[in-house]
Amino acid sequence: MKKDIHPQYRFVVFKDTSCDFAILTRSAVKTEDTIAWEDGKTYPVVNLDVSAGSHPFFTGKQKFMDTAGRIDRLKKKFGGNVALGSQKKRASAAPTSIKDKLRQAAAKTKEQPEQK
Repeated sequence: MKKDIHPQYRFVVFKDTSCDFAILTRSAVKTEDTIAWEDGKTYPVVNLDVSAGSHPFFTGKQKFMDTAGRIDRLKKKFGGNVALGSQKKRASAAPTSIKDKLRQAAAKTKEQPEQK
């Protein structure tokens, strides 16, 4: 291996500045700041704005969106049943398989009156 091309892999403390949460792990991140850890040793520190200790998803304080209101606005905008429009498109589309073509041909023959 070539010398001096690989980053230094060392113990680093990642500290969340918005709450009292810090974790000691190994990383190759470059930082000049240091912190005294619980074991009495000094380690480089990386300050974070958000971590598992402060993120709403992990803390259980997540806010839920008003999905009912969003659905009502969508129905109001598109006039009722939005899914019905896509079903109409599918029904009027050309048959894609042989079975569909046969069904469509049989339906046409039933619709036509008998000729004498």
